[in-house]
Amino acid sequence: MAFDAFALVLAMLGLGYLFQRSRVLPDNAAQTLNLVVLYVCLPAAVLRYAPRLHLEPALLGIAAVPWLLLAATVPCVGALSRWLKFRRDEHAVLLLTVALGNTSFLGYPLTRALIGEHALPYAVIYDQFGAFLMLSTFGLWVLARYGGDQRPGAADMLRRIVRFPPLWALSIGFTVMPAEPPSWIAGGLQRLSDALLPLAMLTIGLSVKLTLPRDELKPLLSGLALKLALMPALAWALVPLLGLHGEMARTTVLESAMPPMVTAGALAIAHQLAPRLAAAMVGYGLLLSLLTLPLWAAIGTKA
Repeated sequence: MAFDAFALVLAMLGLGYLFQRSRVLPDNAAQTLNLVVLYVCLPAAVLRYAPRLHLEPALLGIAAVPWLLLAATVPCVGALSRWLKFRRDEHAVLLLTVALGNTSFLGYPLTRALIGEHALPYAVIYDQFGAFLMLSTFGLWVLARYGGDQRPGAADMLRRIVRFPPLWALSIGFTVMPAEPPSWIAGGLQRLSDALLPLAMLTIGLSVKLTLPRDELKPLLSGLALKLALMPALAWALVPLLGLHGEMARTTVLESAMPPMVTAGALAIAHQLAPRLAAAMVGYGLLLSLLTLPLWAAIGTKA
């Protein structure tokens, strides 16, 4: 199953990149597909798996790990920026792309492929209460501070959070959605959630930029080392201290090893924060993660 999923990942990434280079699809194809994934496929996956999640104190440990990694990211990026004399915009890009991982579009399907279907609800917890909330709070703060925007208030952040469709799906899944819905509902949700992996990878392929910024090689290598090696290593050390074992621990380590979030890179580019570095962090991070993620999935079994 993992081999099939990775073959599909590579195929759809390559197809999306080919479409991007050949301009076969409209210029807004990636944005349109992204909305389909965000508003249809991702909520369907959440609705399918969240009702099977047994609420227990250990779930707080899963949600705590991304925030603890964020607490480590800020001083690590700050120290590297001072030591290697990174520019202010490079510092901002590393804050965004090291702190925020691709824990939904890539994290959900690869958790299912590398660990198993029963582990997907734990990935939902990590993503929704970790990466998504950090994007809506810490991410907005970084953009406001380094991108010259007006700093968002608490009401604006809350508004963005409550408008996120998968969060509504998670709320419904925890409350009124039965663990075993009628077959016509379960079948529909399965078909929609099965489209998550190919559509998400096609979207990333249409969006990713594989430019190598030679003058920004130091921040690129530093950022990828932090995101793909140090942060999952810290997560691996944290999970036993938080009482996480088995699939909970494996999922938490795997989600922490995901490459930089595409949205984080896109936001940095939109705010003119080292655009080539942001694109390279996302593009090369994704390619390298196809090698590192299976390793972290295996290492997570020892957590």
